Amino acid sequence: MNKCYIDGSIGQCGHSSRSADKAAASGTVMDLKKDFHMNSGAGDNSYARNSKIQGLIISKSQSERRKAAVAAYLGTGRPATMSVADLGCSSGPTALLAVEDIMVAVERACVELHGQPPEFNLLLNDLYGNDFNALFRSFPEFNSRRQGKGLCFVTGVPGTFYGRLFAAKSLHLVCSSSSLHWLSQMPEELQQKEGSPAACVNKGKVFISAGSPPCVAEAYRKQFHRDFTTFLRCRAEEIVRGGLMVLAFMSRKNREAALMEDRYIWGLLEDALNAMASEERIDSFDAPFYAPSMEELEEEIGGEGSFCIRSSDQFLVRWDDDNQYSGTGGEANVTARPVKHAVRMAKGVRAVAESMLRSHFGEGFGMDDLFCRYGGLLAQYYADSEAAVTNVVISLVRK
Repeated sequence: MNKCYIDGSIGQCGHSSRSADKAAASGTVMDLKKDFHMNSGAGDNSYARNSKIQGLIISKSQSERRKAAVAAYLGTGRPATMSVADLGCSSGPTALLAVEDIMVAVERACVELHGQPPEFNLLLNDLYGNDFNALFRSFPEFNSRRQGKGLCFVTGVPGTFYGRLFAAKSLHLVCSSSSLHWLSQMPEELQQKEGSPAACVNKGKVFISAGSPPCVAEAYRKQFHRDFTTFLRCRAEEIVRGGLMVLAFMSRKNREAALMEDRYIWGLLEDALNAMASEERIDSFDAPFYAPSMEELEEEIGGEGSFCIRSSDQFLVRWDDDNQYSGTGGEANVTARPVKHAVRMAKGVRAVAESMLRSHFGEGFGMDDLFCRYGGLLAQYYADSEAAVTNVVISLVRK
């Protein structure tokens, strides 16, 4: 294990990479549709190896997803072919969990109703850079688990869900997990235009922080409003009347964005970046991430008007939910616990965010150094704080 994770030391991580991003400083604003994707393959830094918490979120939202699946099937007249879209499916071991849940729930309902289960049209969506090849290679194992059950037909659908993806009135159910907290772009009001400084600059910061001016939280709120409204309008065109969506993603308990309880995730990464990157590159980067409150979601859904809320719930997901370090074990166990959480989280964040960080800060930027520093800072944080993040699962019915 890298020493920086064990003792939380930043100094063990190697040299600064400020010079590595000089060539990137004149680059254009990154295009997240092209530049953002989970780390591919099956290596140590891949999403496939570091998506445990996303799997836990899928597991914790399973009950709502299964209820929504049955409601969508019955509410749309028991279609002979049920079209299900998973938005932000990624690849790796979590990629097919949600759609498999849905099929199991509908098929069980059909047995109870003494009816014939539908065929399933599964539409798996993610951004263009997603490792669809790895996703497709997982189908033989998926099909073996489905042996003896109803037919399903699978299609990969590359593209952003902040736009139309499917034919009008063609979907019965949409699900999405751990995706909608990602915005379509860095907040528009914070982007620095060439030759003209942004209206408000989040100096030395990459997210909403205690030191950010109020306009930063407002810029994030506006970007979320634009994106989520677009998302709802596009899905309203694609989902049949009576069809459902079940969405799970990070949220916050506080209504005010400036009080977002999980902002330390970006705040500590910001500290690691400030030790390595140029001020110019940090000032021109704002994480395209927003965790809305339940109140915000209710207002956005009600304001757009195409869906009504069927159910909603907030829940915590812990980085130590496997309980590996939750039992007794004395002082050594207490010391090891925050280190274990930090290692897992640093690897998980790297698997998700590395592509956009590399796009912005440059190919030569030291990612090993960055996430070594980040892991050390996380270990210090988790020594005194809970290793948990807030999520929401919300079920919506197409009016």
